[in-house]
Amino acid sequence: MSHDPVHPLHGQKALVTGASSGIGTAIARAFAAAGAAVGVNYRSHADEAERIVQEIRDAGGEAAPLKADVSSEDEVRAMFDEFGSAFGRIDILVANSGIQQDAAFPDMTLDQWRRVIDVNLTGQFLCAREAVRRFLAQGPDPSISRAVGKIICMSSVHEVIPWAGHVNYAASKGGVMLMMKSLAQEVAQAGIRVNGIAPGAIKTPINQEAWQTPEAERKLLELIPYGRVGEPEDVGKAAVWLASDASDYVVGTTLFVDGGMTLYPSFRENG
Repeated sequence: MSHDPVHPLHGQKALVTGASSGIGTAIARAFAAAGAAVGVNYRSHADEAERIVQEIRDAGGEAAPLKADVSSEDEVRAMFDEFGSAFGRIDILVANSGIQQDAAFPDMTLDQWRRVIDVNLTGQFLCAREAVRRFLAQGPDPSISRAVGKIICMSSVHEVIPWAGHVNYAASKGGVMLMMKSLAQEVAQAGIRVNGIAPGAIKTPINQEAWQTPEAERKLLELIPYGRVGEPEDVGKAAVWLASDASDYVVGTTLFVDGGMTLYPSFRENG
């Protein structure tokens, strides 16, 4: 197994969904820098995915772009087949793909509800199920990792913080949390580690309007005790640790990367 502190994922093969922007891109870069070969999944942004793959290759790493809609069972299976052909095995899945389709509750359409649940929750189920099947089929390789396989489910602080105006999104992330824990409980005995990461406010395209002006950022900082908005790299570093043997005894846990947002700072003066 890898004891290289600079490349803790050396020799491992990692698939990152939704890796053509935001947090997914940061995780793909961080994994490549940590020594992993990376499958960069995207649904519609082929140019961005290709650019990240090229960037990783230029730096001496291994990467391949993989097009798939994670809410489609057939496309997910095909993506894993393509990944297997490119890299031979799979050691890590980061189920990161996620979308928002916000609406006031009385106005929320069934389509807005379904699409968010399909991508954010069902998409993670389909990817995790495929990963578990492949981990079990290929078996352990102690020279690469202590675990037979590792899954990181991308959640959100909204797995615990209710979010008016975003009921579909919060419901999807609450679902991710208990899916992750239940799956972790089920497959831990097979040597598969499943954990989650719950980012808070991170500077990504999905939430740009919340931080791009000084006024918006100031308002957002009222919710963040640590006094800064997170960067995608903050999540990338956490993902490397959770995917490495350094966290080998961490199973079924959500790691909050949120600057303290889940500490409900609006209660500071109300105790």
